[in-house]
Amino acid sequence: MKYHHIRKAEFLSRPNRFIARVLIDGKEETVHVKNTGRCRELLTEGCTVYLEESDNPARKTRFDLVTVEKLRQGALPLLVNMDSQMPNAAAEEWLKKGELFSEQAVIRREYTYGDSRFDFRIEDGGKVSFLEVKGVTLENDGVVLFPDAPTERGVKHIHELIRAKNEGFGAYILFVIQMKEVTEFRPNDAMHREFGDALREAEKAGVKLLAYDCIVTPDSMTIDRPVTIRTEQMI
Repeated sequence: MKYHHIRKAEFLSRPNRFIARVLIDGKEETVHVKNTGRCRELLTEGCTVYLEESDNPARKTRFDLVTVEKLRQGALPLLVNMDSQMPNAAAEEWLKKGELFSEQAVIRREYTYGDSRFDFRIEDGGKVSFLEVKGVTLENDGVVLFPDAPTERGVKHIHELIRAKNEGFGAYILFVIQMKEVTEFRPNDAMHREFGDALREAEKAGVKLLAYDCIVTPDSMTIDRPVTIRTEQMI
């Protein structure tokens, strides 16, 4: 998936979870942050960020902050997409290529099942499956973790997927890792043990867990290669 009208800027500060202050072309500008997560390890003062310029004159902010160069000690910066809307868009593009189901599969976005709304409903050869997408931006020495903040909604989705699996549907969780140069994915038990427990329960129930890294550029993100998943409790 590609962006349009990308501009490079220097990150200054984040007054709240919705906006940031950046320096672009020597001028300070307030921009919208397309990720309400904490992202403290990504948005550090002086780091390079990439903005998508909007063509909507009615907007309060002219730019959306979508990608960041994560500073790393002793290594080159790591390009990370932090747009919370991009994983679903990239997943849809990936699914339509026939990477997981056939190219003839019927793919629908935002499908309600039980008390949850799953990201995708896929019908392929008479089999109906549900797929939930989780974007991952938290990385430490090549290990990526989810979630980066407690997510009761995420736990609820997992339990609904277990229910769907028990009722005969296909059930998948796709962790879209919004960067390259990673070695493995783990549930972030230190942040939200309940999510990790639910994920382990889902794995035992037959819900298929998938993790893929992405090729990230300042103006695009494409799902690329599978990443090893380790669900065992680490704490």
